[in-house]
Amino acid sequence: MAEGSRRSLLAGLAALASTVAEAGADRLTVALGGRERTRVIVVLACVLGLSAADVTTVGASATELRHGLHISNTDIGLLVAATSLVGAVASLPFGILADRVRRTTTLAIAIVLWAVAMLWSAAVPTFHDLLIARLFLGAVTAAAGPMIASLVGDYFGGWERGRIYGYILTGELLGAGFGFAVTGDIATVSWRAAFVILALPALALSVFVARLPEPRRGGRGILDHESAKPPEGFAEGPHETDAQRLARERGVGADPELVLHGDARRMNIIAATRYVLRIRTNIVLIAASALGYYFLAGLQTFGAEFVKEQYGIGQAIANLLLLVIGVGAVGGVLAGGALGDRILRRGRLNGRIYTAIGAALLAPVLFAPAIFTRSASAAVPYLIVAAFFLSAQNPPLDAARLDIMPPLLWGRAEAVRTLFRSLAQALAPLLFGAVSDHVFGGGRSGLQWTFAVMLVPLAASAYLLFKGRRTYPRDVATAAAASA
Repeated sequence: MAEGSRRSLLAGLAALASTVAEAGADRLTVALGGRERTRVIVVLACVLGLSAADVTTVGASATELRHGLHISNTDIGLLVAATSLVGAVASLPFGILADRVRRTTTLAIAIVLWAVAMLWSAAVPTFHDLLIARLFLGAVTAAAGPMIASLVGDYFGGWERGRIYGYILTGELLGAGFGFAVTGDIATVSWRAAFVILALPALALSVFVARLPEPRRGGRGILDHESAKPPEGFAEGPHETDAQRLARERGVGADPELVLHGDARRMNIIAATRYVLRIRTNIVLIAASALGYYFLAGLQTFGAEFVKEQYGIGQAIANLLLLVIGVGAVGGVLAGGALGDRILRRGRLNGRIYTAIGAALLAPVLFAPAIFTRSASAAVPYLIVAAFFLSAQNPPLDAARLDIMPPLLWGRAEAVRTLFRSLAQALAPLLFGAVSDHVFGGGRSGLQWTFAVMLVPLAASAYLLFKGRRTYPRDVATAAAASA
């Protein structure tokens, strides 16, 4: 009787869990605008999540890697920096492919190679072999940025891209949390097992990516549900986004020197790079984004050590604190993209830029009290809200970059942006560490003042975006003329 009751209870719990999961999936499908759109968003979010989980796993496995391969912290830093640098360079050829070939198939093949590189990393006998495996991994993961940017532009209408980017970037944050909390714990038993755990879902993800529909280039996207259609009176043309329509209605003129003539797909990477870097707003958006990711990379590398020493807490509490801060970051990407879209729909052409400016201004202001207090309970509210605004600027910036670029250059433009972003992320751990040790004397105080000083470039991103609000309308009009 007892055994029968236990089985009935387990069956009931399983049925309840299944019902809750199905209800959650149904609500998500409605919120995202239909099954096809949901499938696309979730799969693209998982691609970024897998990449973020791998990077975070290396940091979370640092102690085990040092003991297992008899290496130093410098070697760990070299692993992260070298992977980022190789990925930065490799993003350029992937940008060319994103503008010329079938993107879903190419991305699926790249993910299969990710899995191979992860399994290779798990099997290496020496640090030298691990470094080679990580360099290969950095090269193939570079496909994600250009491919996803190009696909988002063609899957979804310009009026909602900020919100869509918010959903997709949430996957990146959740992947980083998974690498920190799950594979990091697995690494305490075996760092090799941590890499294997990531390789298995990569193989499954490649199948889902390969099955995604390839959208028309410059098309209006997948609109398979009422909630996915533009608001009444806000229809887009086949080659004109909402921002571009507003620029036309307000008589904003295009820059005649930047209006492309002919097929942009035939431009080689040098000509395409020169073109995208001649667009002034694009330079501003690239620089602002790179400064934000620079600070975030330093926070990911030294954040756990800082909170332990600054607030006098143990490893377990520090891990929990970082996860709570991550919740604020998730809220930021969801709110930032949606707010930028909403302001734009109300007729403010610079809506996405203003959203990013506000977030970039508030993030350093809110980080400062958390850096100088010694109380964890006092710091937590500031850290959560600061993380919210630090991440809130990314979705509107990502959507704004698509508005100022001709669709046939989306892949190569994102590759150029990824190059600078990766360089900033590669330099951050080295500069944060060097400033802490050699300028401020190391230890708790060294990290404290390093984070305080690094708030300056974070605040500088707000100044750059403020300047960019003047050039954005004309560059939007230029992209519209080039697309037509």
